[in-house]
Amino acid sequence: MIGLWRRLFGRAEREKLAPLYRAIIAEARRPIWYREGSVPDTLDGRFDMVAAVLSLVLLRLEAEADEHARSALAYLTELFVEDMDGQLRERGIGDIVVGKHIGRMMGALGGRLGALRQALQDGELDEAIQRNIYRGVTPDLAAKAVVREGLIALRAKLAATPATALIQGSWPA
Repeated sequence: MIGLWRRLFGRAEREKLAPLYRAIIAEARRPIWYREGSVPDTLDGRFDMVAAVLSLVLLRLEAEADEHARSALAYLTELFVEDMDGQLRERGIGDIVVGKHIGRMMGALGGRLGALRQALQDGELDEAIQRNIYRGVTPDLAAKAVVREGLIALRAKLAATPATALIQGSWPA
């Protein structure tokens, strides 16, 4: 019975975070990342941008002492898993291997989250961007600067947005 309540409560909490998750996806799909930033407009490139933007939001919420913000971390991650599961199934990936793909995606998200956290602490994003967004392919300096400055600006906007507003889906302008 407790498990049923948790599933029902968790579903309601995830649904409350759906506007924020949609805003994360919209940000990650902005054309500037792909045109001016030369992020590959491929399945992998789009995944990398979703992971980068989601990581910035997770880091923002992680910084909060508020329990509601902390629980939002888990629910946002669950929304990510549900979204990726659906994306894989739409592409014809079957039940047998979808779990393995999701496991790799979660590992990739965790790796990017850690790399971004460290890069932001060190004040050096270039290597993390090179490895996690461009996957080792060297873009021109202007394109890399667009992505670096865009992520830095997004981080600042997220920091200036109250966590409660962010959780309710208010995306910084």
